[in-house]
Amino acid sequence: MKNKLVVLFFVLLTLNFSKSFENERGNVGLGIILGEPTGISGKVWLNEFEAFDAGLAYSFFGESSFSLHADYLYHDLDMIIDDVEIPVYYGFGFRYRALEGDAGFGARGVMGVLWYDPKLPIDVFFEIVPVFELFPATSINLDLAIGGRYYFK
Repeated sequence: MKNKLVVLFFVLLTLNFSKSFENERGNVGLGIILGEPTGISGKVWLNEFEAFDAGLAYSFFGESSFSLHADYLYHDLDMIIDDVEIPVYYGFGFRYRALEGDAGFGARGVMGVLWYDPKLPIDVFFEIVPVFELFPATSINLDLAIGGRYYFK
């Protein structure tokens, strides 16, 4: 039941913000994330610099587990200058991980690089995410991932 409530919360949050910012390629993206963990990635742009992202994934390394994460991100458009947009982003969020018969909860610190062309409805990203596990025991983990999303108009 707890897993269903977390997923329902994310869906309602996405629907609430989906019309708040509109650009040429749309503000709601859905795609894949490969690495640790691997699964589905979604992103909702709030304005030119801020976004929420989330992932529903599975961890194949170490202890196999289902993972759900959500982050608030800020994008710095001026750090890398090029003909296309390559913002550096950073933010914070949470991760819920369901292990065999146990559940874990942690805080995420997100750092990444994003490539997109405003004329195309896609993006590609690479991110490094230190995770401070709070429950069931405290520990520090590292998530690494690459991924891409398609943005709906």
